[in-house]
Amino acid sequence: MTEEWETLYQRALAVAKPRNISERVEAGWVGAALLGRDGNIYTGVSIDTACSLGMCAERAAVAAMLTAGEGEVRKVCAVSASGQVLSPCGACRELLSQLGEESWEAEVLLDKKGRTRRLRELVPEAWSCGNEGG
Repeated sequence: MTEEWETLYQRALAVAKPRNISERVEAGWVGAALLGRDGNIYTGVSIDTACSLGMCAERAAVAAMLTAGEGEVRKVCAVSASGQVLSPCGACRELLSQLGEESWEAEVLLDKKGRTRRLRELVPEAWSCGNEGG
């Protein structure tokens, strides 16, 4: 992995600390780190609820980024609490894709060897990528 990816990996791993919030909510089984356009890193953790109203770590990191006033993602890294690199789920991929055309070029880390793919490669034929009429 490059130094930049290693930094994102370590930031995501640092927040991936599983914990019980209540008898119905757990958090932190997955941590995510996003690199924004301005070079800032935003992190988030997964939130799991008994009624399935939780959210993925990537979406929590997007919320932190938007709260800080940025809106474009350059790189995405998600890891389990055990350190395994995870690819974003379909809902996270869709949210990332809807942040704008620039975010389609965001790189997503796929493994600890440093293998990556552009978001546009992970969401082919997405309706939010200028596919009008269908």
